[in-house]
Amino acid sequence: MMRFAEIAAPFFDTAEIIEIHHDGKADSPSGTAISTAKRMANASNAWADDPTTHEAIAGARGAKGPGDIPIHAIRMRGVVANQEVVLGTQGQTLTIRHDTIDRASFMPGVVLACKKIAEHKGFTLGLDKFLGI
Repeated sequence: MMRFAEIAAPFFDTAEIIEIHHDGKADSPSGTAISTAKRMANASNAWADDPTTHEAIAGARGAKGPGDIPIHAIRMRGVVANQEVVLGTQGQTLTIRHDTIDRASFMPGVVLACKKIAEHKGFTLGLDKFLGI
């Protein structure tokens, strides 16, 4: 999902990230949302300025992440981990969304990492190297 957002970033003028996690997650925004914004910001530096001049409620526009991409963090019961990236340009939007509805969805990545980790020297963060992306 992060790679798809990174690829799409140069083709859009605006972007926002919405991440939703269970109510037991203490940090905000998620590391995944921050990493996604970093990758998008590195892929494009031509983001349009936010036209908002007044927030009736402070923080309503989200926090400014890398590249000043707004990140909105939601914590609530009934979810595991979801992330949505909304990109917009003249006359169109693209939404990239990943919903995790069960923690079992993390297991294929854990198994892949266990199989591949010996092939990679040093510190490895994420599965990108193992997936070839």
